[in-house]
Amino acid sequence: MRSFECKSKFVKVRCNKCKNEQIIFGKASTVVKCLVCGTELAKPTGGKAQIKARILEILE
Repeated sequence: MRSFECKSKFVKVRCNKCKNEQIIFGKASTVVKCLVCGTELAKPTGGKAQIKARILEILE
């Protein structure tokens, strides 16, 4: 689990369970789940999201 600091950027992550790649918002305000297996990828912390998946790329 990592805290991710960003200013309104999207992040490409890979699910640790099924290896699905997905783009999520860096400041997610709700729990973000994998679209394939339902594993929790990120959860809100009041600002920056706590990313629980492998970060592949930060999209500018």
